[in-house]
Amino acid sequence: MTSVFEYAPAPESRSVVDVRSSYGLFVDGEFTAGQGTPLQTVNPATEEVLSEIAVGTDADVDRAVRAARRAFTRVWGPMRPADRGKYLFRIARLLQERAREFAVLETLDNGKPITESRDVDVPQAAAHFFYHAGWADKLEHVGLGAAPRPHGVAGQVIPWNFPLMMLAWKVAPALAAGNTVVLKPAETTPLTALLFAEVCQQADLPPGVVNIVTGAGDTGRAVVEHPDVDKVAFTGSTEVGKQIARSIAGTQKALTLELGGKAANIVFDDAPVDQAVEGIVRGIFFNQGHVCCAGSRLLVQESVHDEVVAALQRRIGTLRVGDPLDKNTDIGAINSPEQLARIRELVGIGEAEGAHLWQPAGELPERGNWFKPTVFTDVSPAHRIARDEVFGPVLSVLTFRTPDEAVAKANNSLYGLSAGIWSEKGSRILSIANQLRAGVVWANTFNQFDPTSPFGGYKQSGHGREGGRIGLRAYLKES
Repeated sequence: MTSVFEYAPAPESRSVVDVRSSYGLFVDGEFTAGQGTPLQTVNPATEEVLSEIAVGTDADVDRAVRAARRAFTRVWGPMRPADRGKYLFRIARLLQERAREFAVLETLDNGKPITESRDVDVPQAAAHFFYHAGWADKLEHVGLGAAPRPHGVAGQVIPWNFPLMMLAWKVAPALAAGNTVVLKPAETTPLTALLFAEVCQQADLPPGVVNIVTGAGDTGRAVVEHPDVDKVAFTGSTEVGKQIARSIAGTQKALTLELGGKAANIVFDDAPVDQAVEGIVRGIFFNQGHVCCAGSRLLVQESVHDEVVAALQRRIGTLRVGDPLDKNTDIGAINSPEQLARIRELVGIGEAEGAHLWQPAGELPERGNWFKPTVFTDVSPAHRIARDEVFGPVLSVLTFRTPDEAVAKANNSLYGLSAGIWSEKGSRILSIANQLRAGVVWANTFNQFDPTSPFGGYKQSGHGREGGRIGLRAYLKES
């Protein structure tokens, strides 16, 4: 918000991407009209309407699933695994070649800073396709016997916070395992998925192997509940995840769910404070806090609480909130008015319950969806801001005295997706990590991802893993 330096604007050019005035559904290798009432996708930083998006009905989803089944039965399933891998390598290279185009489009549609789209989202998406391309002809080594088989048609529903990266997390392993895909992107961020459809055409991917059906909740429901979908993968809210689990109960569909989180970021008294502060900032303010594994609960050892909070506030005071296309921006726009209203509601509850709110000085842009980086101190585990997933740039600070108390407070959550530990002592890190009920535990860092490493949670953070050999197994079954 404020800085000892004044930065001249450094905007990324929009000219590298051509946003169409309207987009259809991508079914059987072609863009086609949808039968539903079209929706608009909006730039959250400017409120500019970017494009009109087709909405898939039950009939449209049925068309997509039938195309995926044909492709699975006639082309993709019988294809030599090594040849499937070649297609994935081709897609990965095209993502790299068109990286700037994808990064700008992701920032326009999502609101995240261009530096994050450019340096994290697009490279990670390409890396997932490269990694899984290498697995395509080695599936006998994933641990499911000598000849594991694909499920068939995978129905996948992805969220709006990492549209391209979540697509890659799901599509790449599905294709490497020999499945075909019907993907439903989030209604507020469909554009990079539709640009990915162009990449599929450019890579000469056989028609029907990847189908992208845009729309809102009803379209996603139609994908999940279609009787000819064999495998369901969902990333999103815990409530919707519960609905999906109920809807497919009693069927033979395989299911993986990656849901919400309320991660504890634990700072011990021997932690390097400056390094920890950088990790705290990355943990909660990366992508405006729109991260399921965000370190939204900061647990600080009581003896260093004041030092850590003071250093954190100084660092937050240098963060720049504004135009997501500006390369100097640290925090972009909140993705939608609905999400902004949710953040404001929970922040208001936090103040009403007695927690102390701190925000840096500075003005926000007049147009668009914006929220300042926010820190709550004097927080107890009973406060809703310490229990509920805010999914925004809001940090709750709690204290602890002993390692046992840190573990107890960290595990005192309905969620169990991720956690962080900051300490000089490797033995302490290993001991605490083994006691945390979290799927991913970072040591002296936060929000670091790699396609070779499995990601997923416990409790109401879902079940199953994505990434690595373990994640690939979700798309296979034993012979």
